[in-house]
Amino acid sequence: MTVLAPPAVPTTRTRRPASSVGGHGRVWWLALPALGMFVVFGVVPLLGVLGLSFTTWDGLGAITPSGLDSWRATLADPGLPHALWVTFEIMVLSWLFQTPVSILIGVFLAGPQRYREFLAVLYFIPLLLSAAAIAITYKALLDPNFGLGAGLGMPFLQQNWLGESGLALAVVVFVVSWQFIPFHSLIYQGAVRQIPRSMYEAAQIDGAGRVRQFFSITLPQLKYTIVTSSTLMVVGSLTFFDLIFVLTEGGPGDATRSLALEMYKTGFQANLMGPASAIAVILVVVGLLIALLLRRLGGRGDESQLEGA
Repeated sequence: MTVLAPPAVPTTRTRRPASSVGGHGRVWWLALPALGMFVVFGVVPLLGVLGLSFTTWDGLGAITPSGLDSWRATLADPGLPHALWVTFEIMVLSWLFQTPVSILIGVFLAGPQRYREFLAVLYFIPLLLSAAAIAITYKALLDPNFGLGAGLGMPFLQQNWLGESGLALAVVVFVVSWQFIPFHSLIYQGAVRQIPRSMYEAAQIDGAGRVRQFFSITLPQLKYTIVTSSTLMVVGSLTFFDLIFVLTEGGPGDATRSLALEMYKTGFQANLMGPASAIAVILVVVGLLIALLLRRLGGRGDESQLEGA
């Protein structure tokens, strides 16, 4: 009987591509400069502020440890809940105003027409201006006696915009939105251009108009861009200081006294660096919680790679 020999085992091994072997190990050191900058300019100052919140210091003399005294004084201050409420008002109202306007402008600028490129440059100008210069300009324009309303003879514009609580808050929201809408419009413009044209062509074949295409194709494809833009809007609104300080100084009364402005007045006007540092820590914690919440609402990070596919 003839015995068949077993099939020979190939001696050559299948080699994995060199690019997939230890790929991450070769480039990890490239992140060291960014990590170093983050530690030096992010982590170290934050730890310093956290340490100052447990001390008593007037900004000039000796720093004296005081335990939880600064935190007790800050949390017992009735102005803190009001400043936190004003901050959330500015955050929500500016988000509600900026998001739809930014999306519409971004979608408009994503068109192929040449004149839209000129308009994109024109719309981007407010972002290049100083916040203090913007605040001074609007403060002059809204002056009821010598401003734009008095010059044009328009009674509607001659209201005491910065002297009434509701109007002052509305002015702050409008000016903040006017400055940062160009930035978010640029984000949406780039995202819209990543959406495949074949999706719109198929919708046109099915008889969908531009409005139906916007709500059925554009908006769903911009889901993760909206989450990213909203995170930048919301977290950035926590730190609005210079524009509010120049425009209203927190007034009238405390109507526009945000948390960042409260921190400045406590630290640099009342010379209470301990409570001011405690407010700064509260700002950081609130910003982190909101950013984590928006990240969870937006889904997993790797899902965002599917946008526009």
